Amino acid sequence: MHLQLLSGKEIEELRLSSILVTGGAGFIGSNLVEDLIKLGVTRIFVIDNLILEKIGGVQRGLQSLTRFKDKFTMIIGDVTNYGFMKEFFKREEIDIVFNLAILPLPLALRRPKFVFDQNVKIASTLAELQRRDLFRTLVHFSSSEAYGSAVRVPMSEEHPLQPSTSYGASKAAQDLLLLSYHKNFGTDVRIIRPFNNIGPSQNDFAYSAVVPRTIRRILSGKKPVIYGDGLQTRDFIYVKDTCEAAMKIAMSESLKGQVLNIASGRETTIRDLIHTICRLMGYTGEILYRPPRPGDVRRHFADITKARKLLGFEPKTSLEEALRIIIYWYKSIYYSERQ
Repeated sequence: MHLQLLSGKEIEELRLSSILVTGGAGFIGSNLVEDLIKLGVTRIFVIDNLILEKIGGVQRGLQSLTRFKDKFTMIIGDVTNYGFMKEFFKREEIDIVFNLAILPLPLALRRPKFVFDQNVKIASTLAELQRRDLFRTLVHFSSSEAYGSAVRVPMSEEHPLQPSTSYGASKAAQDLLLLSYHKNFGTDVRIIRPFNNIGPSQNDFAYSAVVPRTIRRILSGKKPVIYGDGLQTRDFIYVKDTCEAAMKIAMSESLKGQVLNIASGRETTIRDLIHTICRLMGYTGEILYRPPRPGDVRRHFADITKARKLLGFEPKTSLEEALRIIIYWYKSIYYSERQ
């Protein structure tokens, strides 16, 4: 495991910490848990309600953690349950919480109120328990969806919060709530605002992210699909680069109360992305175009100047390199499932 951001002292401090990863069975969460294990952290807890299974997905992240099952404690539970979380924190002395618990964007298009209410409750539960000194540091995972579509580029942390879905609105509300607790009560909150993460263990069911969905369609002999004209843009970052940034943020005392974009700082159209996947997989067939999806942002392109300055952050993995890794991973999963 090659880390560029963390110093030896920070790695040692992280190893000695007791860590909770909420939503740790999900895509980014499971990758973070894996990296913490490989780093040598010995006290890791995961709390997850396994919501993906209930809305038609597969818990790829949890599957990928099977080989590390003796290295962390898995608890099936709901972070919105204040009493449950209070008892957990009283029982276990937790130093750092990485909060990735969330109801996802696809569900927000079907149950917008439920997603907004539950996501805000996740943040309010953690904020109140932290205010009562039941854990020390909260590294909260926000989302570029809090910005909505770009009104100016590149999008810095000062970009207006104009979300286009109840999911995005819930992410913006979470951030504002947690920052208010920091201002009023001095809680140690640090907010990481990742843009479009890609990597192993990302869910590939019907409405999930474009990369695993496209790979799955090609492997299944189906035609790739572009929704809209394909000129909408995203800022893709490899999930392991995000995880390293999150660990560095947790160790940086100067980042209390700060929000940091974590992204590649490069803009890619969905059309170019799909064509690159097709080229890497040797697919030369037709690409289907379908009507735009509701709530789909038009443009995302991050300004990562602040992360460069305060973290020394620089994305290590190019888009093409990341896609090669992901394609290899999904091929192995796909063919093993067919046996």
